[in-house]
Amino acid sequence: MTRLALAAAAVAALAISTDPASAQSGGFRDKFDLQTDVPYAGTDNPRQRLDLLLPKTRTSKGPLPVVAFVHGGGWRNGDKRTGIGRLAKLVATGRYAGVSIGYRLSGEAVWPAQIHDCKAAVRWIRANAEKHGLDGDRIAVWGTSAGGHLVAMLGTTGDVESLEGTLGPHLDQSSRVTCVVDYFGPTDFLTMNDHPGRIDHDADNSPESLLVGGAIQQNKEKARAAAPLTYVTKDDAPILVAHGSEDPLVPFPQSAVFAKALKAAGVDCTLIRIENGGHGFRSEELDRRVAAFLGNHLHGEKNTVSAEPITVEPRRRR
Repeated sequence: MTRLALAAAAVAALAISTDPASAQSGGFRDKFDLQTDVPYAGTDNPRQRLDLLLPKTRTSKGPLPVVAFVHGGGWRNGDKRTGIGRLAKLVATGRYAGVSIGYRLSGEAVWPAQIHDCKAAVRWIRANAEKHGLDGDRIAVWGTSAGGHLVAMLGTTGDVESLEGTLGPHLDQSSRVTCVVDYFGPTDFLTMNDHPGRIDHDADNSPESLLVGGAIQQNKEKARAAAPLTYVTKDDAPILVAHGSEDPLVPFPQSAVFAKALKAAGVDCTLIRIENGGHGFRSEELDRRVAAFLGNHLHGEKNTVSAEPITVEPRRRR
């Protein structure tokens, strides 16, 4: 198999494994109203759309905090529709509204287009909060893989003017977020090949190289500019990171190094190692910890969020 074919297969694996069956909203579909394909950037681009989930019964008084999901797919594939399944259970509680964010893929535009899109979507949420009964001061972001990278960027670059972009009619709004849930997102492209895996991340056709517009090691400044690790400061948003110990696509040390840097800077960070976990996993215990984390930062609760590892059944390789 050629390197190009290997890279294409790896990107396809990212798209499949990050959101297993997440397009299904289970038994919760009758619990929320869904508005699809809402434009957030003032354009006709179908990628610059979001889906809005509003609970039919609100169990919290006043405006609802928002959980916004950003999909994975190696920045090359994926679709915001997968976020509906991820958000359905949370929204069904009546305690949250949900937003699933689409963004331009690397085949259409290279970095920083993707973070510009995500920031424009956050600004749209704030600008339209009153209209939909949302609390624009309580916005969590949650993402998997490439989406994990993007939400980590949102959490670390709320104070980086150069990454705001000029998209959309709501430039008077802030793109800062309240907290972040990052599932196995890359954090430092230049070191991804330091650990064995199924992708040659330094190849000129790797997902990371396609994102920045050239081979990672030949475009080091661009690679650093696209890395959440670059922007860590003490005022970053609290973050919960979950990462599989056996991830073959995004090595676990990507999250370990990121968490260490965040903690050293004084940021509230919880890293949960998923023992036997690959690139994608399911765990009811992790679901409970994420719910507790969101309750703390969006509802002012005092839940304990354990950082103890969670063991899952190994996924069978096909």
